[in-house]
Amino acid sequence: MNPQKKDDTLLTPDNHALLMIDHQYLQLLAVRSHTNDAVVGNAVFLAKAARIFEVPTLFTTAFAERQALFQELQAVHPEQVPIDRTGLNSLDDARVVDWVRNTGKKKLVMAGLWTEVCLSMPVLSALAEDFEVYIVTDASGGGSNEGHERGVQRMVQAGARPLTTVAYVSELQRDWGRPTADDIAKLFAEYGGGFGQGLRWEWQLLGLKEGTR
Repeated sequence: MNPQKKDDTLLTPDNHALLMIDHQYLQLLAVRSHTNDAVVGNAVFLAKAARIFEVPTLFTTAFAERQALFQELQAVHPEQVPIDRTGLNSLDDARVVDWVRNTGKKKLVMAGLWTEVCLSMPVLSALAEDFEVYIVTDASGGGSNEGHERGVQRMVQAGARPLTTVAYVSELQRDWGRPTADDIAKLFAEYGGGFGQGLRWEWQLLGLKEGTR
């Protein structure tokens, strides 16, 4: 079975694009479904992994003159100027639509703040245009637990596929024999919670420097 076949039902590094929507400070401070640390850590983990796998990635913002993208997230792609909007639905913006079209991808992975507003709207719009859409729920957050849950529920009912950051990164790596393994292991050590600490312990027991095999 060829794990990289073009009709693969799993995500692969070359079959999708990533949209990270409005990971900004004002939105973050109003998130109540997750801790701020969790949202920032997962968003950066997601973006760094996508960069390692060379996944096309777009940052968007709203009213950037009043609130910047998380600095840790901007640092993943320091050369990229996020597309800044006034509208709530990023797929109402012709620049975002053009970027998506130019990637040539029919699978889109999205995360954003807030789940129930600026993530839900473009997800629903993309589904209506027959894209296959995946939502990274723990790199997103809502203004309340109910807001986040109803937002996810609405998107899933419309056909979106939910997954977590760890699931996304693991799905792209899939085989620890692939050349990205060392870089991804380092990311897990930094952002992967208990599993990351387990990796560090294993490296210690084996007498290896962190992130080497």
